[in-house]
Amino acid sequence: MALHLTSAHTRTHTRIHHLFDERAAQAPAHPFLYLAQGVMTLGELAQQVDALEAELREVGVRVGDRVLVAAENCPEHVALVLACSRVGAWACGVNARMTASELAGFAAKADARVLYFTVGVSASAREHAAQHGTQASVLPGLQRTPVRPQATAQTGELAEQVAAIIFTSGTTGQPKGVMLTHAGLLQFARVSAQSRELTSADRSYAYLPMTHIFGLGTVLMASLHAGSGLLMRSQFDPADVFDALAHQGLTQLQGPPAMFTRLLAWLDSQGIAQPLAPDLRYVYTGAAPLDLSVKQAIEARFGKPLHHGYGLSEYAGALTLCRLNEQRADTSAGYLVEGAELRIMDPDGRDLPAGETGEIWMRGVGLMPGYFRDPEITAQVMKPGGWYASGDLGRQDGDGALQVVGRLKEMIIRSGFNVYPGEVEAVFLAWPGVQRAAVAGRKAADGNEDILAFIEVKPGVQLDLQALKAHAHEHLSPYKRPSMVVQVPEMPMTLSGKVLKRELVEKYAQDH
Repeated sequence: MALHLTSAHTRTHTRIHHLFDERAAQAPAHPFLYLAQGVMTLGELAQQVDALEAELREVGVRVGDRVLVAAENCPEHVALVLACSRVGAWACGVNARMTASELAGFAAKADARVLYFTVGVSASAREHAAQHGTQASVLPGLQRTPVRPQATAQTGELAEQVAAIIFTSGTTGQPKGVMLTHAGLLQFARVSAQSRELTSADRSYAYLPMTHIFGLGTVLMASLHAGSGLLMRSQFDPADVFDALAHQGLTQLQGPPAMFTRLLAWLDSQGIAQPLAPDLRYVYTGAAPLDLSVKQAIEARFGKPLHHGYGLSEYAGALTLCRLNEQRADTSAGYLVEGAELRIMDPDGRDLPAGETGEIWMRGVGLMPGYFRDPEITAQVMKPGGWYASGDLGRQDGDGALQVVGRLKEMIIRSGFNVYPGEVEAVFLAWPGVQRAAVAGRKAADGNEDILAFIEVKPGVQLDLQALKAHAHEHLSPYKRPSMVVQVPEMPMTLSGKVLKRELVEKYAQDH
């Protein structure tokens, strides 16, 4: 049964739970969450949302309160996000695999009224819960702390606008609490679903943590918009993905490049040249830079174009997306989505023409109202006219397609020339056996910057480091050549698949 909403209906939605409530009322028996232990219908999930809404109201959670959940993906986490929306509280998801000190920092920053833990699916959540003196929740898969009477509820217009807080990954320094609005999430749900013509017949692989904007927006909210199903998993398992593709009707496979790299390595280890995927029709990657060699490998293996996009927590999902089934020979992040605006700016705040590289600025429906209780940091990134300066570098092609080059802070200045790490990384990634490459700058004594390259090889590969250096020397201009190339056993990464370059420099650079 098709569950497509008309645009007239979507205009009545002002909070994210309205989308779910309408879905559940239309078709309570419709399968929504495909779990390892069975299928959960919209109606069954609605019962969990009802129970949690009652619990939140009973313990005194109110409009503008923050409800922090240390989570791995499960129905209870979905239910808690929706129950918070009904109450008017803000769901603040953090990945349960964070350390105890990281979790304490997030809870303090959020000034949370109550903390929940998804103990039913996560050993890490159970460890955190044990340290916080939790009690049983109304749902067996959750535990919670007593409420904090000293927490201060947000008031005013902001209290009604905000649906959730997503904490940034911390690759640029201290994590910040990005306030996501109901309007932004609802807009992105529609844009994401329409960009891939998502219907109630589709099933997406939902391992991406819903504590991240990718999992919350692209996966959960878009699926609610379309009434499509989610194969929900609390963690990534290549063998499970392979089985889902072959036997469980999986039509949508989405994840960061690191997920696909792991999946390709597993397929290689199993001697599987072409995975069986009779229903797969859409493959997408985002959340981290995409290398051309990785894109080509994925497209060759799945026989489908790899769609790409540019998104961030601060803009409720994606600013640009590739067009459906468009074959591209580059790693473009695609075209502006509806409701979004984009500018490429020079260091003096002037617009740059097509083809020139500058900082990506944006504004539109999805833009955050700011970082939670952090007016100074918010003021640093918000520009006149309501524009947000992303800190990312990019350029627009003549046809409007966005090419993301890297981070402004990661740009290396060598001998007066700008060096973009992604360009150098691409040369190393083209070498057989290289699984990941990361390039970073380090201040040198002469005021210049050294270029440092870190290489992770595929399992079982013996790397000829001298031959790799010769390859880089041949393919890079003198000012782009690294002064140091280090093979590392494993790249330190965020949970969303971004390499932590600062850690690499701190750990390995002092020895060279």
